[in-house]
Amino acid sequence: MSPVDNVRLPTEVTDQWWIHVRAEGRPQLGEATSGKWLVFVPIRYLNQYWQIVKEAVQDGKLGPGAKVATARPNPHQTDPTRRPIVVYTTDWRDVDDVRRVLRGLRSLGITWRLTYKTDEATTTGIYGRHAGTYVSPSGSSDIIDRITTRSKPLSR
Repeated sequence: MSPVDNVRLPTEVTDQWWIHVRAEGRPQLGEATSGKWLVFVPIRYLNQYWQIVKEAVQDGKLGPGAKVATARPNPHQTDPTRRPIVVYTTDWRDVDDVRRVLRGLRSLGITWRLTYKTDEATTTGIYGRHAGTYVSPSGSSDIIDRITTRSKPLSR
């Protein structure tokens, strides 16, 4: 993960693609097993939601780290009206932890549909609608496993 930037706002940064935050004392991420919830936020609310997520990560309420896309144009950007906040988990196979982080995001007021993607999918260049491993419907803490069931919610 890149250096942490606790000062600048994502909508004002154009010299780098991401701003990062890490939780103290949490393990480093390993690309073989780590994954992330993708929180696509309308640009007008990006600074506000980043502040909320950043503080939750620093307080140990979410995963080991997070990052937010900045105002710098990104070749992987699919919607010019939104930017992603990416909230990491250590192991995408640990469904209890993936769900814990999802519930943390929901408790912060992030109620819309969310997609979870493995870091391996990102490093192999898989992007877009079918890149997600898990999906959580709007207003729900349920997780739909898109790899094994394609439609069956995981039991709680």
